[in-house]
Amino acid sequence: MAGRATEPEVIWSRPERAGRGPRPAYSRADIAAAAVRIADAEGLDAVSMRRVAGELGCGTMSLYNYVPRKEDLLELMVDAVGGEHELWEPSGDWRADMVRVAHQTRDLMRRHPWLPRLMSGLHGFSPRALRYLEHCLVCLDPLDVAPGTKLELVAMLNGVVTMYVANELAVAERVRSLPWSEEQENAVRFAYLAGRIATGAYPRMAAALAQDSGPVDLEAAFGRTLGRLLDGFEPRGRNDAANGGAGPVGRDRAHLDPDEEA
Repeated sequence: MAGRATEPEVIWSRPERAGRGPRPAYSRADIAAAAVRIADAEGLDAVSMRRVAGELGCGTMSLYNYVPRKEDLLELMVDAVGGEHELWEPSGDWRADMVRVAHQTRDLMRRHPWLPRLMSGLHGFSPRALRYLEHCLVCLDPLDVAPGTKLELVAMLNGVVTMYVANELAVAERVRSLPWSEEQENAVRFAYLAGRIATGAYPRMAAALAQDSGPVDLEAAFGRTLGRLLDGFEPRGRNDAANGGAGPVGRDRAHLDPDEEA
């Protein structure tokens, strides 16, 4: 097939336009925008080389001259929506900046519900992805940990946000498919759960639900999740201070008998 790669290659290392010859009818930005429109309207499964070619008004074979593989098309899509990330002047408070990154990424995935399915290392090195990563690392300059640890922080943050949004989208999709209301569904399920708890077979569950039996505040839960993740990257000295000066060793020793400490 004309234009298709016979060996592995990165789409970004392939020149968009040859030095000679007529100007291409379409740019990568045109192709990516068409694919994103289809995915936003109909879901990722609706995206194909044929559909994108039809959206652009060209033949499917012609599209392969621009994008050798569908995998390259998906990478173009991820990079295209990555341009929606706002890059701001870091505040000097790395935690606040990372929380802002997380909320922005969550909003981006909500606007493009197909995006969580494509969040992997395979699509992590496009031009806009690299710009985003560098921005995150600049925001993390005040954090006194190794550079590799900062990359782990960004990866874990993206993973948590992706998982959280994927769950939100799955719940919303299921609710749309129900032949009754979400309230009716929840009432039946909660009644069943209450009946099981009342048997006394699940005392720890009963205690947990008795402490907080109201509806889950998903926004508050998201915030707590982010906070606990970021807590794990705080330098030990700051965490120790937050725990009254008892670091991991100090906390262990606090449980010893005073006579044993001697």
